[in-house]
Amino acid sequence: MRKFYNIVFGGIQQKVINLVLLIVFVMMVAFSGVTVYQIGRLSKLVSETNETQKETISSISETTMNTVISSSLNRTTQMEAYIADDLFKDLARTVQMLSDYAGIIFSSPENYPAHAYALPDASKDGEVSIQLLTEEGLDTTDPAVSSKIALAANLSEMMLSLYNSSNVDSCYIALPNGSMLLADNHPSSKFDEKGQQIPIPIRERAWYNGAKETGKLYYTDVSTDVFTGSIGIMCAIPVYCNGELAAVAGADLFLNNMAESINSLNGNGSFSFIVNQHGHVVFSPFTTGALSVKSDAEDLRLSNNDSLSSFISRALSSATNVASVDIDGATYYMTGYPIESVGWTIISAVDANSAQQPTLRMISLYDQTLNSAQESFNSGLRRSRTLILVLSLVIMVLGVIGAMSLSTRIVKPLGIMTRRVRTLGGNNLQFMMEDAYRTGDEVEVLAKSFATLSAKTLDYVEKIKHVTAEKERIGAELNMATAIQASQLPRLFPAFPTRTEFDIFASMTPAKEVGGDFYDFFLIDDDHIALVMADVSGKGVPAALFMMVSRVLIKSHLQNGESPSEALDNVNNQLCESNDAQLFVTVWLAVMEISTGKCVACNAGHEHPALRRAGGQFELVSYRHSPAVAAMEGIHFKQHDFQLYPGDSLFVYTDGVAEATNSNNELMGTDRMLAALNREPDAAPQTILCNVMDGITAFVDGAEQFDDITMLCLRYNGKA
Repeated sequence: MRKFYNIVFGGIQQKVINLVLLIVFVMMVAFSGVTVYQIGRLSKLVSETNETQKETISSISETTMNTVISSSLNRTTQMEAYIADDLFKDLARTVQMLSDYAGIIFSSPENYPAHAYALPDASKDGEVSIQLLTEEGLDTTDPAVSSKIALAANLSEMMLSLYNSSNVDSCYIALPNGSMLLADNHPSSKFDEKGQQIPIPIRERAWYNGAKETGKLYYTDVSTDVFTGSIGIMCAIPVYCNGELAAVAGADLFLNNMAESINSLNGNGSFSFIVNQHGHVVFSPFTTGALSVKSDAEDLRLSNNDSLSSFISRALSSATNVASVDIDGATYYMTGYPIESVGWTIISAVDANSAQQPTLRMISLYDQTLNSAQESFNSGLRRSRTLILVLSLVIMVLGVIGAMSLSTRIVKPLGIMTRRVRTLGGNNLQFMMEDAYRTGDEVEVLAKSFATLSAKTLDYVEKIKHVTAEKERIGAELNMATAIQASQLPRLFPAFPTRTEFDIFASMTPAKEVGGDFYDFFLIDDDHIALVMADVSGKGVPAALFMMVSRVLIKSHLQNGESPSEALDNVNNQLCESNDAQLFVTVWLAVMEISTGKCVACNAGHEHPALRRAGGQFELVSYRHSPAVAAMEGIHFKQHDFQLYPGDSLFVYTDGVAEATNSNNELMGTDRMLAALNREPDAAPQTILCNVMDGITAFVDGAEQFDDITMLCLRYNGKA
């Protein structure tokens, strides 16, 4: 196109001039025909363009909404399941601790004197106290009965401690003679309207019989608390002595907050509900229909609704992807995540029609805009035809001048609009109305349509930013979990500034926000130090929780004076007791006599350590080790002795060091690890660990870290 005296040759302006001149100098009829033809083409082009834009907007909006819904449902459901599972596991741990201590007392009654106990006192409401409850007709003055209660009362301090340090709403120990000691803060609920203490049929309670019949940890179904009327779940476990039932330990967890939370989610078409291990809905915002809570509810896994029964069966066994389920004449997008500790599953759902509303609304508004534009366009077209007929004679006189003036007036706002559209991009996405577009005809209508569509696009971008901010919030919570985990490990160095007999340094770099590796070192007494290096199977939050429990147990047993072998024997049995997730942990454990350098070590399926003698190089110390801890109950772990001399150094690590992988899927291996250790074999422990980490970083060359990297180095200096 060329421009001459404000006339663009080869563009729309030239076509308008030619068309007007043709009318003026050739014939009016030919001019009218060409005008109608050109307008028809323009109308068809606008119509086709609008349909294409409509289809594109619909497709992009629907795809984006489906992706957002799927991500949001999965993330929300998994987080809610983790929180609920943690509550139930905490309840189980509380009951297990009470059961363990009760077993010790009932097995050795001669070691425990009679302990005082009291009946409920209504004046102590709001104060946590131990209360004696009995079945109707039980004679508590009978020496045989009172002696058993006084023996069980030795658990009072522990029950008070468990009540105040956990999320339970009450904890109790029940005896086969029909009595029980209970800790809670609402003793007034144990009396009737006449002020008489209410007898309780203890041995008829579901938690008592469930624990007694199964012989193991037992969760009841959701029920109403006999004292407070609150919705809750009971957890109980039998205590045996010489093969006979000595007591049943238990605790209550009120679930009112969980019920309120489920009901509060019923808004904007989205909601959650919980199904127990029997396929019954126990919490739901619905009061009618297939998802309502009923006393005679059917097992949803056996429902005639195939899509619902299939989904519930999958959700009770494992986490599910988002699935479409038809219920009570409506279609929902659902995802489920199991609560492993009690065998329940939590399911989040969103109404399919609600999910599609933003897309339908956008298309509706777009159609309204297009219809308005089309109507204005057609109205202008009719006016133009009439105007052409009326002004035909005038155009014949003023042809050339009128053609040039008219073409300039029409093309100028289109040219400005075209240049403005070309500048849109990046952070500049807003198309604004300008005075140049206010022509009162189709150009103004088109400009308004662009401005409206631009505003809607920016609004959609803001919604996407909101979703991104929510994702960043969850990331911040995981960062807090990382900080909590790191705070549990020794991280102040030098660790023992006053001890010159040795120098020690350790580090842990988790593969995820939280990891399953851990190290530990601590003085057992003034002349013995314990060294621990361990790796929990799995990654993320479950491994981190198992790590913290393992660390506490190992440290506790070593500080009680047990040898490495005895400590791992006991820790293994404790971890196996309630290891539903079937996690295990490899452990290298040693106790060193600081004054002599004599060491006793146990290796439970862990990596072989590297040892450097004074003046020498680091070398792997290979030997036959025991299986991993928590792999099987009743395992005995072997221990062995070794000697450290002044100037010797010891390096222990997890498999994340040797199995660091580069972009070619090659492992770093122990040879490269030893090369990094022997870069400066006589350096301080902190420098040695830095050299190893530098070696790993150089080897992987930016490849993603798939395993935790944990290391510990000790240099033995001997006596000061």
